[in-house]
Amino acid sequence: MKKWVLSLSLAAGVIGLAACGNNGDVVVKTKSGNVTKDELYEAMKDKVGDQVVQQLVLEKVLSDKYKVSDKEVDKQVDQTKKQLGDQFEMALQQAGIKDEKEFRNNVKLGLLQEKAATKDLKITDKDIKDYYANSIKPDIKASHILVADEKTAKEVEAKLKKGEKFEDLAKKYSTDGTAQKGGDLGWFNTGKMDPTFEAAAYKLKVNEVSEPVKTQFGYHIIKKTGEKDKAPLDDKMKKEIKEKIKASKVDQTKLAEVMKKEIKDAKLDIKDKDLKKSFDNVLNSDTSSSTSKK
Repeated sequence: MKKWVLSLSLAAGVIGLAACGNNGDVVVKTKSGNVTKDELYEAMKDKVGDQVVQQLVLEKVLSDKYKVSDKEVDKQVDQTKKQLGDQFEMALQQAGIKDEKEFRNNVKLGLLQEKAATKDLKITDKDIKDYYANSIKPDIKASHILVADEKTAKEVEAKLKKGEKFEDLAKKYSTDGTAQKGGDLGWFNTGKMDPTFEAAAYKLKVNEVSEPVKTQFGYHIIKKTGEKDKAPLDDKMKKEIKEKIKASKVDQTKLAEVMKKEIKDAKLDIKDKDLKKSFDNVLNSDTSSSTSKK
């Protein structure tokens, strides 16, 4: 999902601290002195105030004009979880995201931005048919044997050529969770697997076994075990393709241009003097050159 200038690690509630209770309310007590909401607000405002107020304002401005359903957010979150698997929680930590709830908030904001940036794009029937013909592939089913190094992969490949069963070798050699299932990965489509793995799997015929394929996870030997008919180009498929084409046409420059317009249309009036310049980088950016090419 394409993002604008926002940091995913921001806590959306920081600026709201000032509105909760009196400024002198104590949030932390110590024998050496207390920390009040006012002190916390001022300290956090100095560190991340500009970024957080941008996020909060954008959420309100965009939510007022565009709608993102829980179902849409669920779809994006579930897709990310499937892609990352056991690495999901670690990926959140590395991105500075507190938990799944914060990640969902970021996904929702990203979808709102995407809708704002794509609302005027015109997608023709020809665009949809071309995308369907060139980019939509059938579901396939595959198994793999994943090992850490090329030497072991070559060893497994040699055993396969001698007639040893793929499933037995997967149970013996594979280093991931599919080993006990004989390497079975189930059914999948494009965008679900590592791109290199995916490209190799789709090139195979049913029951054909690949040479060792190197990815970021190690060396795979892939066996394609099934292929379904390509999904029909029905109304549901057309809608999905339309959204994919729209998303592909939006880059960072386009997003910045649209967000600038949305903020201007919202009649922004920042009351806190310390945050007056929070949107300077947005409102004073020059997008005229990109606009003229659209």
